[in-house]
Amino acid sequence: MSAQGGMVLLVQIAAIIGVMYFLFIRPQAQARRKAEAMLAALKKGDEIMTAGGIVGKVRDIKESLITVDTGTATVVVDRSRIVRVGGQTAVTGPGI
Repeated sequence: MSAQGGMVLLVQIAAIIGVMYFLFIRPQAQARRKAEAMLAALKKGDEIMTAGGIVGKVRDIKESLITVDTGTATVVVDRSRIVRVGGQTAVTGPGI
């Protein structure tokens, strides 16, 4: 009987791991890919919003730094701090 109980335990552990994968790991990976694609498609003239709430148009792109015109000021931000391009929002969490 103990062999049967051990098999049931393994099936339960596998089911828990499967549920965690589909509820947590997979959606987070999809969001990360979406955010990376959005930032890769960034070009001059796009309207963006940063994580700090700065809204403006992209003036220049260099490696990981983006120069943004905000109307009265020009700001240089890191590419990873951009959370929205046009109407497309990158849903990211801590550490992504």
